[in-house]
Amino acid sequence: MLAKQGIISKKDASQIVKGLQAISREIESGTFRFSQELEDIHMNIEAALTERIGAAGGRLHTARSRNDQVALDLRLYLRDETRQIVSLLQKLTSVLAESASRNLDIIMPGFTHLQRAQPVLLSHHLMAYAQMFDRDRERWQDALKRINVLPLGACALAGTSLPIDRHYVAELLGFDAVSENSIDSVSDRDFAIEFVSCGAIFVMHASRLSEDLILWSSEEFSFATLPDAFTTGSSIMPQKKNPDVAELMRGSSGKVYGDLFNLLTIMKGLPLAYNRDMQHDKEPVFDAVDVIKRSLHILIEMLPRIHWNRERMLTTADASFSTATDIAEYLVRKGMPFRSAHEVTGRIVRWCIENGKPLARVTLGELQSFSKLIDKDIYAVLSAKDSVNARSSFGGTAVSAVKNQIKRFQKKR
Repeated sequence: MLAKQGIISKKDASQIVKGLQAISREIESGTFRFSQELEDIHMNIEAALTERIGAAGGRLHTARSRNDQVALDLRLYLRDETRQIVSLLQKLTSVLAESASRNLDIIMPGFTHLQRAQPVLLSHHLMAYAQMFDRDRERWQDALKRINVLPLGACALAGTSLPIDRHYVAELLGFDAVSENSIDSVSDRDFAIEFVSCGAIFVMHASRLSEDLILWSSEEFSFATLPDAFTTGSSIMPQKKNPDVAELMRGSSGKVYGDLFNLLTIMKGLPLAYNRDMQHDKEPVFDAVDVIKRSLHILIEMLPRIHWNRERMLTTADASFSTATDIAEYLVRKGMPFRSAHEVTGRIVRWCIENGKPLARVTLGELQSFSKLIDKDIYAVLSAKDSVNARSSFGGTAVSAVKNQIKRFQKKR
């Protein structure tokens, strides 16, 4: 760009480019020698370049400042990492959708307040996480618009009197836009905060999934068996198989929350423009990237290898009074107002508890003592399987509805 604008000669530009390419190869191979005395990456490279090509190396820093260079570097880094994370999220949601398709008809209890609520399909539960992680993908994809903005050319904070062409630089470096205000260009870290904010929401989702897997793999639930590669044994109790990887993933969410709060605290009191406090923005960003990508790789590898205990899930879903809502909806279809149907169903459940009977074993006569609207067709709504397949509303848990959800999900991606 400097040569194109006539600010430096084409010969000097060619020497600078060749010199930088040689230095880049040395950095990649680990043979480049850094000097602490030269303060930072920018000064080390400029000094090495000048040593190699002479006076032309001193032209490298024309119309630049370390203030706009470091903003550029962080944006380039986060642009690359965001694209990688978006790709990993696409893989993760594909894994969840494929797992849902393979296990389409497994019935399990759905929970609210960690109490058994209504029967649902395991595939429906898995697709709930697919939807969460796809929103994470969309958030990062949208954040990329604000990350991929060129700050270079803002210089220290006021721009330059030299006739530079920032839009040409943006084109060369693959940026979609150029920052509009030179003061904002060097002092803005919103894009980094937004990146880590997206990460905080993602690790919250990953932590919730980890919690489900930890509970489901316990002997009390026995819904799932985690692959051996993602569990460890106890140092003293040989019978145990601990879900350590899921627990560590659940625990690491706190690190990303801390990274986000760290960045917000660094920036909250800074006057415009650049301040050296902003040197501390790198560590929380790098830490968040490590946690996010590690969690994604773990989930992508672990989820397809989980064994689901179909029989245990169905037995648990059929137990207790998980189809009570189906009785209320049955009475609504018979013409009873929902509030009255809810009251009648509550009385039936209390009677069952007092008499030690599950809903499916209550006789027709006993049921009719609560409402004359009840007929023998009520037994078609008392099993978990019937309950699940009755919920065919858009977004519901019936096999037909979940199949359609998976199709829509795969199509939009």
